[in-house]
Amino acid sequence: MATLRQTPNSPAAELRTIIVTGASSGIGAYCARALKAEGWRVFATARKPQDIAALEADGIEAFYLDYTEPGSIAALASAVLERTGGKLDALFNNGAYAQAGAVEDLSVAALKEQFEANFFGWHDLTRRLVPVMRRQGHGRLVHCSSILGLVPVRFRGAYSASKHALEALMLCQRQELTGSGIHVSLIEPGPVKSKIASNGLPWFLRNIDHENSVHRADYAGQLERMRAGGSQSALKPGPEVVHKVLRHALLSRRPRPHYVVTMSARIGAVLKRILPAPMLHRLLARRA
Repeated sequence: MATLRQTPNSPAAELRTIIVTGASSGIGAYCARALKAEGWRVFATARKPQDIAALEADGIEAFYLDYTEPGSIAALASAVLERTGGKLDALFNNGAYAQAGAVEDLSVAALKEQFEANFFGWHDLTRRLVPVMRRQGHGRLVHCSSILGLVPVRFRGAYSASKHALEALMLCQRQELTGSGIHVSLIEPGPVKSKIASNGLPWFLRNIDHENSVHRADYAGQLERMRAGGSQSALKPGPEVVHKVLRHALLSRRPRPHYVVTMSARIGAVLKRILPAPMLHRLLARRA
């Protein structure tokens, strides 16, 4: 694993501390450990005690965080800033879940839960750290969005909507922070090896009346894939592809606003630009 090469005037010399949320598995777990190995001081979060203990066993400072609990967000920010002397170089907002289900089957309560975890909680944590970064004159805010925030597909309305909202909000903030020394980037992965499908299964079973839905036949396939941990493909990359672009967003003098990751995501982004909307929507409707 590569280590950071630091010179007195390099961006890497200014970036030492980072919060990585959603580090229990998948992208967050890999990036937290990879950054730690590269010399970062990593503050990682998870919800389950065993996941927090596993992070601590690897030398990572770990904390409880649930984006739906404002008290845990406030406690995390306070605890980290106390340990760093009131400074923080970077935030990687990553923790999220995917509520599956057709839009007509989504209750308002289920949609609110999705936004609390994937959108409002991220905004709350980000707002608590921006003043810190403004005072010190530098910082990186990196948000793990999704290609579904740019190219939504059926049965992923709640998740896609939360990511689409995140894209708009954080790109506005990127503009508003111009000249502050704080940079905002969004990573838009396609399918990668993670537990997001299996982690979303309890939310689907709790919030979607799949047995009585007009989409019952489609849900059968959805359930099978979620129980299997998502689509199984030897071509699906691991979370290291996200770590690669995260490093660029953290260390580059000119980090990009968007990092579209995986071949399928790049193809989707290109098709959105070049295809007429009706054709694109018919094509996407065949995939879910």
